[in-house]
Amino acid sequence: MDKLRISTQGNQLYHKSTTEVQWRVRGLRGATTASENSVAAIAEAVEDLLDILETENQLNPAEIVSVTFSITRDLDALFPASIARCRPGWNRVPLLDLQHMQVSDSLERCIRVLIHLNTPMSQQNLRHIYLRGAAHLRLDLAVLS
Repeated sequence: MDKLRISTQGNQLYHKSTTEVQWRVRGLRGATTASENSVAAIAEAVEDLLDILETENQLNPAEIVSVTFSITRDLDALFPASIARCRPGWNRVPLLDLQHMQVSDSLERCIRVLIHLNTPMSQQNLRHIYLRGAAHLRLDLAVLS
């Protein structure tokens, strides 16, 4: 069994195991679109996005530092954080909703998320998820359904 020890490097504390697995704070991104500005449509979009992000990245809510949702101004029926807060283990995660910056001709009914998490995974091994109409924002990361 590995033994974990706390080491310091510069001004940062980190856990270091005898097998050199290092935990770091990483950023995980995702986006999706809602079919309409309704509680049901926004809830469905957020659930789908978080389900896939959790599955693809083996997210443990206890390791999540914070989550920021941004939504376009045409979505005002529901706070995405209220859906996340109902997920198992997410009631203690700091969540924040913001209105996304308005840019002309940008994607409508879009919900974006940035999750900061503690993980031994490298940034390159995290799977960012872009669904539905948001898939064209990052074709290299899109999940087609």
